[in-house]
Amino acid sequence: MLFLFALVLINIFAQFAYTRIDFTKEKRFTLTEKTKETLGQNKHEVIITVFLDGDMPSAFKRLRNATKDLLADYKAYSNVNFKVVFENPIAGLTANEQDTVIQRLYEIGIRPTNINIKTDAGFAEKLVFPMALIESNGKRMPVKLLQNLGGEASNYDESINNSIKNLEYVFTSSLKKVISGYNPRIGFTEGNGEPDNRYLYDAISSLSDSYVVGRVSLDSITKEGLDSLKMLVVAKPLKPFTEAQKYKINYFVMKGGHVVWSLDQVRMELDSLRSGKSFMAANNYLNLDDMLFEYGARINYDIIADVNCAEIPVAMPGGPRGDIQMAPWLYYPVLLPDTSNSVVKNLDNIKTEFASTVDTIGSKNVKKHIILSTSPYNKVYTSPKIFNLQMIEEEPTQKEFTSVPKSVGVLLEGSFKSVFLNRSVPEGIAEKFEVPSQSKPAKMIVLGDGDIFRNQISGDGSPFSLGFDRYTQQNFGNKALLLNIADYFTNDDNLIALRNKEVTVRPLDKTLIRTEKTKWQLINTVLPILLLICFAIFQHYYRKHKYAK
Repeated sequence: MLFLFALVLINIFAQFAYTRIDFTKEKRFTLTEKTKETLGQNKHEVIITVFLDGDMPSAFKRLRNATKDLLADYKAYSNVNFKVVFENPIAGLTANEQDTVIQRLYEIGIRPTNINIKTDAGFAEKLVFPMALIESNGKRMPVKLLQNLGGEASNYDESINNSIKNLEYVFTSSLKKVISGYNPRIGFTEGNGEPDNRYLYDAISSLSDSYVVGRVSLDSITKEGLDSLKMLVVAKPLKPFTEAQKYKINYFVMKGGHVVWSLDQVRMELDSLRSGKSFMAANNYLNLDDMLFEYGARINYDIIADVNCAEIPVAMPGGPRGDIQMAPWLYYPVLLPDTSNSVVKNLDNIKTEFASTVDTIGSKNVKKHIILSTSPYNKVYTSPKIFNLQMIEEEPTQKEFTSVPKSVGVLLEGSFKSVFLNRSVPEGIAEKFEVPSQSKPAKMIVLGDGDIFRNQISGDGSPFSLGFDRYTQQNFGNKALLLNIADYFTNDDNLIALRNKEVTVRPLDKTLIRTEKTKWQLINTVLPILLLICFAIFQHYYRKHKYAK
């Protein structure tokens, strides 16, 4: 009676106080305090519709189950009505009805993914919707559950694993934006020879899931336009900046705006070498050195060669036409993130092209952090330098390439001094800008390569995913770097900590599964029957022995 009474009391208490014990090593089923705080402060009803349901490959089932577990916790910690619905939007529909539903979902930002399922007969195509829709406070926002990392469409394991790690960040940041109704604005500069929208497509598209993103012309943007921006990205300009353009950037920084500088101090492109001729890499004068120097950084006029590098396709000498092989190209260094810094923590290596070193300069009230660097096996060449494809045959010697890691990415935080202090307003500024001598707290990242946020283009002009190398089919961390920077610069609540949450995925050994498949099928089907028969025989003789007495 006491036991039954205690059991009833525990169940009554559990209705009012939610608790659970997380036995996983990395506490994967425990929500962070940021998420609990967001859920606790929300006063509006929330409806989350997850479209990932129905028959699908096992990898996507893992993503669905992880999403279901996470949203169950969200519902438990929420103080308001929190409704979660799982559905397959095209289940049981005819082809015409499916087209209508897909078009309707596409208009609200829910886009399907066409995947290849490996079968005994080959590959079969299937349409899945790895997305969710959050509705609250009269607003709604589509949420992408699957990270598109490129690579072979039939192998989604890596994408699924990374997507599961980021689920809490994706839902918490999206829920916060829906509740508050605030979407920060991010601008990519144009007008100074920056790449067109084809090469920045995935960078802009990936950010557009959570931010208002567009191109910004520093010649025509007004003071009001600068005030509306939260973050400015200067990616691979080729033409010098005018003093008027620099004045507007300086004003943006002084009011507390955040800037990402992704610059090529030396102009060099691999396409220039395709003809087989030599090409000289020359300095790319952008008229930004004085501005960066005042803020606390300097991009040097040099080119890094690193043994830890990416590969490029080359035609092998003496081989038949079309005999293309991949070869390491020392001048495409692969950068290593500083694991102690939250901006680049848990990121994959970053691919660069003809990168330059970045130094920090003494500047008051500004903290400097090196976030990206080369391997210790590097060599730095000063500009100008002649390049040709025959250099790919050069073997780097250990003595020549043994050095200390060189910094290529630097984070600057603090109060920056105005570049135009005690200087007259440059010609071309029509509006009146109030520029203080010292900025509000602001952040900058200075990168010694302009190609970090530029995606590759296929033969038909369609863009690849940012960070995906079409030649080696390898994914680098360039996209995650951009998303982390945007989170760190625009979220005052530092939700980037959710993105850095470590979840160890422990998949089964596929090789072992294939070799021992029959063995374990027999164990799981035959062994229980044998045990049952043995128990029946034992019981029969035991009863016979017992009652024979």
